Amino acid sequence: MAPSKKKATSAEKSRNTWSGRFDEPVSELVQRYTASVGFDRRLADYDIQGSLAHATMLADAGIINAADLAAIERGLSQIRDEIRSGEFVWLLELEDVHLNIEKRLTALVGDAGKRLHTARSRNDQVATDIRLYLRASIDEIVRLIHAMQHALLDLAEQHAYTVMPGFTHLQVAQPVVFGHHLMAYFEMLKRDVERLSDCRKRMNKLPLGAAALAGTSYPINREMVARELEFDGVCENSLDAVSDRDFAIEFCAAAALVMTHLSRLSEELILWMNPAFGFIDLADRFCTGSSIMPQKKNPDVPELVRGKTGRVNGHLVALLTLMKAQPLAYNKDNQEDKEPLFDTVDTLTDTLRIYADMLAGVRVNADAMRNAVMRGYATATDLADYLTKKGMPFREAHEAVARAVRFAEQSDQDLGALTLDELQKFSHFIDEDIFDVLTLEGSINSRNHIGGTAPIQVCEAITRARKWLS
Repeated sequence: MAPSKKKATSAEKSRNTWSGRFDEPVSELVQRYTASVGFDRRLADYDIQGSLAHATMLADAGIINAADLAAIERGLSQIRDEIRSGEFVWLLELEDVHLNIEKRLTALVGDAGKRLHTARSRNDQVATDIRLYLRASIDEIVRLIHAMQHALLDLAEQHAYTVMPGFTHLQVAQPVVFGHHLMAYFEMLKRDVERLSDCRKRMNKLPLGAAALAGTSYPINREMVARELEFDGVCENSLDAVSDRDFAIEFCAAAALVMTHLSRLSEELILWMNPAFGFIDLADRFCTGSSIMPQKKNPDVPELVRGKTGRVNGHLVALLTLMKAQPLAYNKDNQEDKEPLFDTVDTLTDTLRIYADMLAGVRVNADAMRNAVMRGYATATDLADYLTKKGMPFREAHEAVARAVRFAEQSDQDLGALTLDELQKFSHFIDEDIFDVLTLEGSINSRNHIGGTAPIQVCEAITRARKWLS
């Protein structure tokens, strides 16, 4: 004989807001599988902020009375204090941050707490909370990017005259100054700030009022709530409002680009710190040693930045995949948006915090940089330009200089060390003024235009950058 199905008690049913529809409670396994309170509790402050604005609007519209509003405000204030102090008891069976707060509010203020959810759904509620959270996160990330940019500018200013090899294909190409090289990363981060600011603008629209998917029959004032929460406007389609996660994907894409830029710089720091380069050294606090090789100083922080970039890139792909086949409107799949988003915020925030401090501790070996330039025939292009300016077609000049470089290699000399007689074997256009061209300082100073590596241009670029940051 089959065992009889156990009927849910009223106490078990009361755990969930929808339990009146079902004959049995959700199993413990399903509770654990579907619950998000373990990670979405970080939205608590934003959930309370949204609820206070919603309650104010309900009272203004006459949907709840002044006494209910006062009770809700009092209760939510106490709950906020309990959460911040760590006294709040989070219950897995209440599934998420929203129901946990609502249940506690009802326990504190009775029926007024039950009226708070009038004219809204968890669908538009969570969409609002995430936007509030991400808006604040973007503001903090932009602040941290600016701090890193200041560190870059300080280092660039110190080394506006420090000559180093500029590379293509990781081969010595032309002389540049170290400050100019660093300013390339300033420009990358500047674009990152612009992308994040654009993302913030598109995200800063209020979903609340869309309810579950179709809007609400109550006489709500969405624009009032938007003003209260400092949104720029409201989402204008209720279906899109509750199901849209474009803003999260766009943020993760922008975050992936920031991490990619930091990863590129990390790769260079790792290379430059290698004794084969010896261009820089990192402060000990950003490195570790070896358990077996006592001489080792490993650049762990830059290496981890490279690794964590893959992690953030993965979160972007996860969110794109999450949304790619969802019909309108809200689906439970969307619960999976939070962990990738939260971890992206945490990873990027931590990386930026540590990076500004790490840059401030970089020690530069200017002699090693200069010696590396001298080993790579970095002024060969300057010689070709010199010949072209004297009247030789560039392609002929290119060929003449290539032969000169081959000769210098065979005699184990730099181009600038060749005698005038030796150089004139490759072109009759070459005269004594060639030695002004073949010096490293002559090369970098000749790039005296906006965007060029001439120290005067680097200093002006730093001045413009500081003005942009102010």
